[in-house]
Amino acid sequence: MLQFLFRRTFGAVVTLILLSAFTFFVFFSVGDPAMMSCGKNCTADNIALIHQNLGLDKPLPTQYWDFLAGIFTGRDYSIGHCSAPCFGYSFATKQDVWSTLMDRLPTTASLALGGAIAFLVIGLGAGLLAAWKRGTVLDKAVTGVSMVLSSVQIYILGPIVLGLFVYSGVMESPKYVPFASSPAGWFMGLLLPWLVMATIFTAQYTRMSRSTMIEQLQEEHVRTAKAKGMPARYVFLRYAWRGSLIPIVTILGMDLGSLFGGAMITEFTFSLAGVGRLAINSVTTLDLPMVLGVLIFSAALILVFNIIVDATYAFIDPRVRLS
Repeated sequence: MLQFLFRRTFGAVVTLILLSAFTFFVFFSVGDPAMMSCGKNCTADNIALIHQNLGLDKPLPTQYWDFLAGIFTGRDYSIGHCSAPCFGYSFATKQDVWSTLMDRLPTTASLALGGAIAFLVIGLGAGLLAAWKRGTVLDKAVTGVSMVLSSVQIYILGPIVLGLFVYSGVMESPKYVPFASSPAGWFMGLLLPWLVMATIFTAQYTRMSRSTMIEQLQEEHVRTAKAKGMPARYVFLRYAWRGSLIPIVTILGMDLGSLFGGAMITEFTFSLAGVGRLAINSVTTLDLPMVLGVLIFSAALILVFNIIVDATYAFIDPRVRLS
């Protein structure tokens, strides 16, 4: 297990370095970042000063090496020292990129965790129930509803929900309230985004859990357990359900990595100041350091969750051995 985790971690680090290098060279070689940092009313002297202050007067490989070293050791800029992990300063706000990411992360993390709990409970429950009642009216109803919901998008369902509950005065506008300040305010402020996100993801998990459970029920060890006279409910939960979790965990790991890296559409639809909303604003304002920081941060979270998923396989199914 330790050897496996080391290999996966080493591979993730290499992937991040290659991704950051490619993105950095694309961003900083296409145009002049000094023009983006300086603004519209900018003189040649100001541009030259920005080049010097940001190290843009150095060769591009040297710039990338300084950027990479700054992540681990920190870096000095004309506006002050950027402590590790340093991703530079925003062109738009002049704020530390890492500090800005950490300020936005609680909103995104709360949105991701609450939404994940909702769509896992509803999606897995509906899928398992449909598999248990395979071929019945309930199975067909659950399958049909999940197919309809899978075609609905957040940017369509979100405004409808806002119109029904917020604009009509039934509920307040969604907002993030720190859990430590008010657990009730935290829950109610994110309830609508959770439900909308859960509606979209539930359809996927319902169909996935139903199909994998039906496949598991046809496995030899499950049929053997039934032949030995074990209760159907015990066989369903003890043998079939556990084996069906592997593809579910795989999809969940990728979804959580993406959600923690920024649920862009959900945050934009409900005006939540999270990492996803930060990414959209950074792209529209051509804030290259912020875009680069969000990209690397999101990629790192996706890789971390993938490693956790791979390591979880052996605990879910004893037949899986990681080497």
